[in-house]
Amino acid sequence: MTDYRQKYKMTPVLGWLLQDRGGMILLGILLAGSILIPIGNLLIPEGSAFHVPTWMLGLLGKYLCYALLALSVDLIWGFCGILSLGHGAFFALGGYAMGMYLMRQIGDRGVYGDPVLPDFMVFLNWKELPWYWYGFDHFSMAVIMAMLVPGLLAFVFGFLAFRSRVTGVYLSIITQAMTYALLLAFFRNDMGFGGNNGLTDFKDILGFDLQSDQTRCVLVVASAVMLALCYLVARGITQSRLGKVLIAIRDAESRVRFTGYRVEYYKLFVFTVSAVMAGIAGALYVPQIGIINPGEFAPAASIEVVIWVAVGGRGTLYGAVLGAFIVNYAKTFFTGVMPDFWLFFLGGLFVAVTLFLPKGVIGAVPAFGGTAGPGAQGNWRERLAAWRANQGGKA
Repeated sequence: MTDYRQKYKMTPVLGWLLQDRGGMILLGILLAGSILIPIGNLLIPEGSAFHVPTWMLGLLGKYLCYALLALSVDLIWGFCGILSLGHGAFFALGGYAMGMYLMRQIGDRGVYGDPVLPDFMVFLNWKELPWYWYGFDHFSMAVIMAMLVPGLLAFVFGFLAFRSRVTGVYLSIITQAMTYALLLAFFRNDMGFGGNNGLTDFKDILGFDLQSDQTRCVLVVASAVMLALCYLVARGITQSRLGKVLIAIRDAESRVRFTGYRVEYYKLFVFTVSAVMAGIAGALYVPQIGIINPGEFAPAASIEVVIWVAVGGRGTLYGAVLGAFIVNYAKTFFTGVMPDFWLFFLGGLFVAVTLFLPKGVIGAVPAFGGTAGPGAQGNWRERLAAWRANQGGKA
């Protein structure tokens, strides 16, 4: 393979980016979408075939946030072998942090007209704002907490789990138990997060109306930009020396440990970075969807994220993004046409991918390293010829 860094004397980042065909296509699509989607919604009239309707803005924004969540899971599962079945918890915590800010922005425009307490607190006869709500009237506080809280939880959880050398299916079960425990906690009204109903009825963000098309376009573009930035961060990690160690840990953790590497530190670092990405995705998700409730902590939601990664292509990063779009578009279609059969379709899709496309959709495309191509056909013919020769020798 041509070493672009030596040929063009480029920086390492630009060098490996030029070799990343899928990443270049993804970044190009995100850049084009960030320009064309606002133009299609704000400038092109509704009667035109190129007009982007408002409902599609919300759908695209949701898909982009889910793609960022899938990217965070692929970073740890595809490159370090950490199968997390609780990443929805980090996504939901980031969403709650942003939701708390949006609730504080409502002010006296709520149903009960209280300038300090959110409506659900007034309904539950709360007398004062809980201490952990202080500071959330500032956008910067919400952004910091959307990254800090998931990152801190992942750091503490990972430190205890990886230090104890919990791996494999046991780690997956523990992550699932963690998100289920948070689900039960956030369902309680006395937690101060809205209980079963969660946080909703948001009005504006940074003084801009959340229902306006201009704000929705900005949020979609922000989601695309953050997805691109997080992709670059993840690709930078996986292409560095650190990434090579992570892949070695994925393939043979015991051997890496015996060579003197502190495996738990590497796993802790990438697990924390992944949780921060998931928290950012949740923070972008809430203002576009308009609600955050404990249902986002459901273990089934985290398992579905793993399916997105498997469908797209584990260990590719851009495959996880593609898988998130494919599965969620299928969910939108099937829940509208045949809502009772969606879960059966999702389960069948996962089984089919596992049996017939173990490398996901990306792995089936020859240009991205798939096995279905002329070269693969030649290898198949060579193996068949060798088998026939072997059979002839036996005869």
